[in-house]
Amino acid sequence: MISEAKSYTCGFSRLSVAPMMDWTDRHCRYLHRLMSREALLYTEMVTAPALVRGGAVHLLDFAPEEHPVAVQLGGSDPAELAEATRICVARGYDEVNLNVGCPSDRVQSGTFGAVLMKSPELVADCVRAMIEAAGGTEVTVKCRIGVDDQEPEAVLPAFLDTIRAAGVRRVAIHARKAWLKGLSPKENREVPPLDYPLVYRMKAEFPDLHLSVNGGIGSLDEARAHLAAGMDGVMVGRAAYHKPAEILMRTDSEIFGVPDPVSDPRAVVLAMEPYIAAHLASGGKLAQITQHMLGLFAGQPGARHWKRVLSEGAHRPGADFRLLEEALRVLA
Repeated sequence: MISEAKSYTCGFSRLSVAPMMDWTDRHCRYLHRLMSREALLYTEMVTAPALVRGGAVHLLDFAPEEHPVAVQLGGSDPAELAEATRICVARGYDEVNLNVGCPSDRVQSGTFGAVLMKSPELVADCVRAMIEAAGGTEVTVKCRIGVDDQEPEAVLPAFLDTIRAAGVRRVAIHARKAWLKGLSPKENREVPPLDYPLVYRMKAEFPDLHLSVNGGIGSLDEARAHLAAGMDGVMVGRAAYHKPAEILMRTDSEIFGVPDPVSDPRAVVLAMEPYIAAHLASGGKLAQITQHMLGLFAGQPGARHWKRVLSEGAHRPGADFRLLEEALRVLA
């Protein structure tokens, strides 16, 4: 049910699952790959200092079956990002993405994430160094349309022009401003209004760039509408996490025009058994995997019971795949 690693092209970013802190870890990505062979999957953000100074290369662990898979880096020091890029490329990632969109306080304190929208020349220096270090592996950027009191109509095209001159050819744009003061990260994903038309205009103004739109996309119908409007790709975030079967089990046929690998979320659960067994045998905990499976039956009869059985039982000593079998039995 899982595809072999394949040669990566930007075509896989026609639909991608956004990097999401505490969510898109390797267990989540393995689960998602069972449902779509084609969607591009992203890691959680990994900071360049953690890799270069902290030696936390375990954060880069992934299964070969996850390809195509991209790593997202956070940082603002060109030399450090270059070294982190070399580490990521050596680990086999298909793409290295620079985070210029996260608005959290801890990201701001490290002078990276969305605050870098205020420093496009620094971003250009960073991606130029990353591209040189990547040795042919693609370096991309994920950004916002602006931050704080910036005027997106002026800021975004100038930003894209600057990073294009540095060698970037693919950008994912979260179609909201980020407010660095006064809004929490959660509020920054919901409160600032979406401006999809601005992102569409950027595609018209920069036809040579491969642009994906991100933010508030909750269904494959919405994804197809963005593609029909001329976007090269769509990046889906929370919807792909909270209702993964609804989004990903039809992605290959509806977005990429190839057969879907699976049509029943029950089959996905059963396909996770050997992965779960290997994780438990290595000393892992069941809840580390099942936390990403809670939304697998979203919108279906019995979904609430499925979530309850997993939520209450996965942390118990000795919990194993039998808990998932029990949870399957409560489904209508």
